Amino acid sequence: MTANLQNDCFLRALLREPVERTPVWMMRQAGRYLPEYRRVRRQAGSFMDLCTQPELACEVTLQPLERFRLDAAILFSDILTIPHAMGLGLSFSEGEGPRFAHPLRTAADIQRLAAPDPENELRYVMDAVRLIRRSLNGRVPLIGFSGSPWTLACYMVEGGSSRDYAKVKGLLYDQPQLMHQLLEVLSQAVAAYLNAQIAAGAQTVMLFDTWGGVLSSEDYREFSLGYARRISAALSPEADGRRVPRILFTKGGGQWLSDMADAGYDALGVDWTTPLSVARAAVTERVALQGNLDPVVLYAAPETIRRKVQATLAQFGHGASGHVFNLGHGILPDVDPAHAETMIEAVHEFSPAYHVHG
Repeated sequence: MTANLQNDCFLRALLREPVERTPVWMMRQAGRYLPEYRRVRRQAGSFMDLCTQPELACEVTLQPLERFRLDAAILFSDILTIPHAMGLGLSFSEGEGPRFAHPLRTAADIQRLAAPDPENELRYVMDAVRLIRRSLNGRVPLIGFSGSPWTLACYMVEGGSSRDYAKVKGLLYDQPQLMHQLLEVLSQAVAAYLNAQIAAGAQTVMLFDTWGGVLSSEDYREFSLGYARRISAALSPEADGRRVPRILFTKGGGQWLSDMADAGYDALGVDWTTPLSVARAAVTERVALQGNLDPVVLYAAPETIRRKVQATLAQFGHGASGHVFNLGHGILPDVDPAHAETMIEAVHEFSPAYHVHG
């Protein structure tokens, strides 16, 4: 299926192979900042209905590629599909984020959990992957993804978003073995889920460790990174005769990049709080880096956006194989799409100078 891949710049950069320019995509690139996405979201009726209808998920996945010169598509889904399939009752309230009707409150709640079958309880995701891959027809690679075990556990124990993570960290401190039991079943579920996405057509996979940064260094290594390492070891290394790169992104994880570089991933996402020059020194050419423009920069004037893109490229520097340009987190919902285009076009304009070979 890769014979007709017309643009593999993104995959080559993840594997630190030579590229002619820095590839670019955006976290949450199919999202509320696009009026065409908002139209389909209204048509679907709810966010979960949009996620669970493969034809609509495919439509919104492809929308940003019609507007922008992006180098990858990312599956439209949510990081909380696994706990939803485990029976926790996921819903989304406008302006309030995700909520679980049945959060984990007791040891019995955790002991009842079992990893869902991706082709059964999560079939709608696999059907969306298959449909998107066919619809892309080799235009750009498709990214599959999951939330990390720690991040999923945060939502499952807290019951939704949290300011202080008191419940989940309380469980971690008071009953560490029970927390490990929860993370173990989640790591099995995530590995199976990502492997099913690869089998369905995802050409690279990304683990979103959104809340790893709320942990202490010791706890991060034990309760987050350790499980990310297990997942990487369990992932299918190839599909269609080609390597399937793995990306790990821990928001707020800049201080652990050197440890993360040894966790079995090909690339690490970097948020905007760590300069790429510092990140590159920390990983010492072991992995590629993805990032890391502050998403709020996209509210600025176009000339400021162009200047910040140049600064980000310069931070990574020359000999720049192994850099994927991205935001340091997801694009914000009220950004002007024209400003996103300014960023993307600036990467196309300025990055070739960092890839002069020979």
